[in-house]
Amino acid sequence: MKHIARKRFGQHFLADGGIIDAIVRAIHPLPGQAMVEIGPGLAALTQPLVERLGHLTVIELDRDLAARLRSHPQLRVIESDVLRVDFRSVITAPHSLDNTQLPGSARRKLRVVGNLPYNISTPILFHLLDFVDAIEDQHFMLQKEVIDRMVAMPDTSNFSRLSVMLQWRYAMEDVLFVPPASFDPPPRVDSAVVRMVPHAHPPSVDVPLLSELVQVAFSQRRKLLRHSLGAWLESKHYAGNFDVQRRAQEVSVEDYVALAQAL
Repeated sequence: MKHIARKRFGQHFLADGGIIDAIVRAIHPLPGQAMVEIGPGLAALTQPLVERLGHLTVIELDRDLAARLRSHPQLRVIESDVLRVDFRSVITAPHSLDNTQLPGSARRKLRVVGNLPYNISTPILFHLLDFVDAIEDQHFMLQKEVIDRMVAMPDTSNFSRLSVMLQWRYAMEDVLFVPPASFDPPPRVDSAVVRMVPHAHPPSVDVPLLSELVQVAFSQRRKLLRHSLGAWLESKHYAGNFDVQRRAQEVSVEDYVALAQAL
């Protein structure tokens, strides 16, 4: 029986063989690697991945799709909302690599891939930040305008809170454009694939403080920072030098991180 896409899950199933091949080449899965796919759907990407890996863990919320996926002998299915998944436990679960038998420096990290539901893509990205030290890389299909914000440079219209909160921790690259016609049913927006590689030596920072700081800064992005961040810094009794005669998008990621560290 054909599965009908469910709007409440934001389901748009990848159906273009050429695009699927290009995504798999970008991911470059190798035998034995620990990988988890978020939202496998009808397994268009799942099958070529598992053929190269040998085994794959998938996270699927739709119980009908999860039941179908369980019939595949090389898949471990986690039927859950991805926002509730502990990605460290995925690595140590049965069928994944037994990291406990490896010295710390040799322990394998998790590769994460998926066609993320566009309605909750940002919460998923922030959820994965909690497990970034256990992740080797991430490849995601997302709404193109979201990826444009993720990879945006300072002093551009797309530079945003999302840019800062991800760029301090990842090196990111927009690797592939995906048109609506590549999906069934077609979404009303363009899509793209992003590669996210955690920085090996990220700056040490209080993440909740950085998040609050950046949220305040971008709360009035058309105004100078003295109208938003200036008052917030005063409330924190900040006595250093930070130029608030700029707009939020004119401040670099490094400057935001340095300010959070100074606080």
